[in-house]
Amino acid sequence: MQKNAVMKFVCLSLLIFFFADCNNATNNKSSTGKTRADTLMDEVMQYHNDGMAAMSKIDDRGKKMQLILDSLATRPVAGQNSKNYQTRIDSALQNLKRANDAMENWMDQFNMDSFSNNLNERAKYLESEKLKISAVKDSMINSLRVADSLLVKK
Repeated sequence: MQKNAVMKFVCLSLLIFFFADCNNATNNKSSTGKTRADTLMDEVMQYHNDGMAAMSKIDDRGKKMQLILDSLATRPVAGQNSKNYQTRIDSALQNLKRANDAMENWMDQFNMDSFSNNLNERAKYLESEKLKISAVKDSMINSLRVADSLLVKK
């Protein structure tokens, strides 16, 4: 009698485990109803949106820095401090341009529908893209920080 109860318990446990595993394998969804790929896509798009918001700031700071460089080019540079400031402005402007270009390049290369029929490969792709767009966003934020520090009224 006890052997029969143990067998029922083992069978029931195996069935529960099997169905739970099948459910995870077919749906690959979290308790929120999102797949890992869905979550990664949300994260990638958030970094993208943050970068897009930074693009208009980069354009604005770039124009201001270019005006400063143009102004400095029309008058003689007096002293090493002015020359140093001009060099720093030029360097910061180039960093802004590189950050902007990196964002545009990432957007050109990103394939939103990549591996849509293979969730595991899609998750790998989106994990890689998340790292790329995160680095682009960081580059944009850092270049803006430097530009803002140089644009403080002197």
